[in-house]
Amino acid sequence: MSDKMLTRAEVPESSTWNLEHLFLSEKEWNDALQQVLDSVHEVTVFQGRLGQSSKALLKCLHAQEKLMENAYKVGAYAHLRQTEDGTNPENQARSAKSGDALTKLSSELTFIESEILSLPDGTIERYLQEEPELADFERSLTKLLEQKQHRLSPETEKVLASLSEVHGAPYRTYLRGKLADMTFESVEVNGRHYPVSFASYETDYEMNADTDLRRSSFASFSKGLHAYRNTFAEAYAAEVKRQVVMSRVRHYDSVTEMLLGPQQVTEDMYSAILDTIQTELAPHMRKYAELKKKVLGLDTMYFCDLKAPLDPEYSPSITYEEACKIVQDSLSVLGKEYSEIVEAAFTQRWIDYASNIGKSTGAFCASIYGMHSYILMSWSDNMRGAFTLAHEVGHAGHLMLGARYQRMTNSRPSLYFIEAPSTMNELLLAEHLRSRSDDKRLRRWVIMQLLNTYYHNFVTHLLEGELQRRVYALAMDDQAITAKVLSELKGEVLTSFWGDTMELTEDAKLTWMRQPHYYMGLYPYTYSAGLTLSTAMMQKIREEGQPAIDRWLETLKAGGSKTPLELAQMAGVDMSDAATISSAVGYVGSLIDELCELFEEEIH
Repeated sequence: MSDKMLTRAEVPESSTWNLEHLFLSEKEWNDALQQVLDSVHEVTVFQGRLGQSSKALLKCLHAQEKLMENAYKVGAYAHLRQTEDGTNPENQARSAKSGDALTKLSSELTFIESEILSLPDGTIERYLQEEPELADFERSLTKLLEQKQHRLSPETEKVLASLSEVHGAPYRTYLRGKLADMTFESVEVNGRHYPVSFASYETDYEMNADTDLRRSSFASFSKGLHAYRNTFAEAYAAEVKRQVVMSRVRHYDSVTEMLLGPQQVTEDMYSAILDTIQTELAPHMRKYAELKKKVLGLDTMYFCDLKAPLDPEYSPSITYEEACKIVQDSLSVLGKEYSEIVEAAFTQRWIDYASNIGKSTGAFCASIYGMHSYILMSWSDNMRGAFTLAHEVGHAGHLMLGARYQRMTNSRPSLYFIEAPSTMNELLLAEHLRSRSDDKRLRRWVIMQLLNTYYHNFVTHLLEGELQRRVYALAMDDQAITAKVLSELKGEVLTSFWGDTMELTEDAKLTWMRQPHYYMGLYPYTYSAGLTLSTAMMQKIREEGQPAIDRWLETLKAGGSKTPLELAQMAGVDMSDAATISSAVGYVGSLIDELCELFEEEIH
């Protein structure tokens, strides 16, 4: 690792994405933004006419879809520039300009939903019978009608839409603090200085075999977080308050009911994921923590030790290029069409894997209807990066296939399903690695990579989901959400899950400050839902082979044309059965048991 963090201008161009695929120049982007604003009248011309005929509604929906496709492309460019370097004033200004314009656009188009919902009962059903081409919009229209009781007056909806940029202020405040303002002290270990940042800690030091480096970097990282705890808590509290107020204004029984609505998920489905995995997985993960403590020779297991590698000598460095080749080989079972998407992602600079000051942390895939996807991550030469790469390419392959076979309105599935294709790719990568050799040491190494996947989704994100559930319960009771409260809640969640296998410190309680997912509604728990589904699907692929793969590909192509339960059923998995969740947890337990057996000689 470099002894200093690079600026965006200092990183090699080859390690960055090529956004010229979207717009060749700043002028072209500005022109496209203005064109979007100028085209609003092509949709607003239908205002007051949606009750005239099914033809009028169809033309309006077509015009809206075309406008939004162009608008999302413009917005995506500004977003991607902002995430590649949040310290760049030009990126900040472009993001603000884009946000203001898209907010104005959203406000102008609120009449569509308001007019549809004001039509006499049975009108939409009659329109669907009269106009065959409206069948493409039947699902979105039906979902809209289900929200009728929660809609406000057209005037109020327009005002709320015009404030969407203001509503996004808590999240932007969090990102500005995290990416543009927050700094961390470098640490010295064995005479060498190591710069600390969000990216370096979460992609390298947290999984480093050197206990001194792992713990000292965590101390520096936590000190940096601690300085911003009250600011971050205020931002998150504002976001939660906004959601609670909106749930009450819209006459929902709870904020949870409101946030689950768009996901087409019941509270029972939501609770089943949180409750079942926490209860049944905790004993297995405690056993895993005890194994790490013994193998690594630690007197005490701290939170910052949980991701330490069990066999660092058999964790070879892997370059980005090598990872691309392995991932591509592992996903070849998904066929020619899917493989072509993966190859293009790796060879045509769809991926930004540089590490630089101001870059967004973690990883994401931005899928733009009518265009190819873009992936952001920070590369560190370890196998965890390869699994992240496979994960994000899973989003790209899924959403590009969905866009290819569905029109825009039906291209994206519920959040409840969205993480299944990405985690499936991680499982396929592990299966590929496992198939390459019967060597005992390789087998346990592959198991550890798999457990990293389950840790990320069944532990990290699941416990985020549990913290959210507790925060919303307090907020619905009008209790204040402060830094002290959030740290106490996080401490309770960690203790409940890990028990006495880990010594809880004040630094560990600050983990609530690390993830942006809290600003994305009820998103964190969906990682666990997705991995539950992909675990069940992977078992079917092992048992059935090609027929199961074919079903999976057809499910990906279905995009968002079905509910999440219907998509799972299409693939051959019943997510309404609690046994499916328990089976996935049981599989994790079997991996840990096998790992313990493989390490037994070293333990004794």
